[in-house]
Amino acid sequence: MSQQTRVHLISLGCSRNDVDSEELAGRLAAGGYQLVAEPEEADAVMVNTCGFVESAKQDSVDTLLAAADLKQSGKAQAVVAVGCMAERYGSELAGALPEADAVLGFDRYATIAEDLQRILSGESLPSHQPQDRRKLLPIAPKARPAAAGAVTIPGHAHHADAGPDLPNGLAPASGPRPVRQRLGTGPMAPLKMASGCDRRCTFCAIPAFRGAYLSRPPAEIVSEAQWLVSQGVREVFLVSENSTSYGKDLGDLRLMEQVLEDLSEVEGLEWIRVSYLQPAEIRPSLINAMTSVPKVVPYFDLSFQHAAPGVLKRMRRYGDPASFAELVGAVRAHAPQAGIRSNVIVGFPGETEDDVDVLADFLADVSLDVVGVFGYSDEDGTEAATMTDKVSADVIAERVDRITQLVSELTDQRAEERVGERWPVLVEEIDLDTGEVWGRAPHQGPEVDGQVRLVDSEGEPLTAVAVGDLVQVECIDSEGVDLVGTRPPA
Repeated sequence: MSQQTRVHLISLGCSRNDVDSEELAGRLAAGGYQLVAEPEEADAVMVNTCGFVESAKQDSVDTLLAAADLKQSGKAQAVVAVGCMAERYGSELAGALPEADAVLGFDRYATIAEDLQRILSGESLPSHQPQDRRKLLPIAPKARPAAAGAVTIPGHAHHADAGPDLPNGLAPASGPRPVRQRLGTGPMAPLKMASGCDRRCTFCAIPAFRGAYLSRPPAEIVSEAQWLVSQGVREVFLVSENSTSYGKDLGDLRLMEQVLEDLSEVEGLEWIRVSYLQPAEIRPSLINAMTSVPKVVPYFDLSFQHAAPGVLKRMRRYGDPASFAELVGAVRAHAPQAGIRSNVIVGFPGETEDDVDVLADFLADVSLDVVGVFGYSDEDGTEAATMTDKVSADVIAERVDRITQLVSELTDQRAEERVGERWPVLVEEIDLDTGEVWGRAPHQGPEVDGQVRLVDSEGEPLTAVAVGDLVQVECIDSEGVDLVGTRPPA
């Protein structure tokens, strides 16, 4: 293959998918391809799709169609669909979208470089045939690590990767690792600590195409964190489908606490952030670790989904306003400035106006930093899709608007309450035209939780800082969920 074959890789969806995209990038680079930033310059465009909800699937289809247009207007010779939507729908997607030259599942990631060359040579590869990936690993969690070597799981080291260390920039320097090449240059990077999910929420299809829960070994996580630091990363964002289950298959449900301790010893790493926490699995020792271990930021991504007990029961999730409020209170008792975010679904089958009132009252009581509001939609193959008492689309839209407006008011108020607080800010962006400096505080997760604009005592953009710096600031104002900070007086 020519060293000049260029690939543009588009990553859609969540931070877990971003990790998978960097694995694909690493495998392509190791295979001799050149990754390019502009799709118009590419010989092939690869789209790492998202298959989570209907809007995300439509975005994936639109992106694939736009990429296919480049076969007429640009240099592209092939468009390849990978990722969750490709894994979930496979040949069905290929039949509905002939503009894509191939639809490849997770099992082809290990050979993606060779497969792309075959596609570019005109070969027609068979489209992925979906299967229930929960059946690929044993039912018993403790039996899974031994069986995992025979299964390709994105973001996990694979037996096919065994051998000499890869060139600098393509993988961690030593130890077990997946192939990976960074696609960005920012000071934050997601780091996958586990894949899959054993929970059976009635609205969620993810376990069927992401598989049973599988933890990465602690040494593999620490090794990758060390490599990320060597690539300029200051913050690792630990991601999985359910981080509170980490270690269940390794014989220790409190292994997360130890991994946080191990990561805190990585030289050059400044922040460790944990995401995707299941409220029903939160334990006091984890709250303590996340609020006391050095470098671990007090940030709690609590997936409440609703607050009305009846709705939660139909979702096959459990809790109520009192228990959820108790959890929020426990976090704030350990760390009063902790960031707490959540997502909620409105319009779930059987949801009543009284249920929405319960949710609204709960959100007003706990005053979270960020809340994502989603309208329910049927997902293929889920139990919820077969339920009766569906809420009409118009009513769902009305309820989404109501809760979204409430959340906007509550989160703006929560941001205002942070004026006067002091914390470090990780500088992420400096606008070359305006000089504006933006970063994030410990309570702000990447991309969706707001930012901090850094100014001097005159309100002008802060100077003498660089991307990746940690700057101690005092919050002096709020702008919606965004904040304004300046260096406090000496």
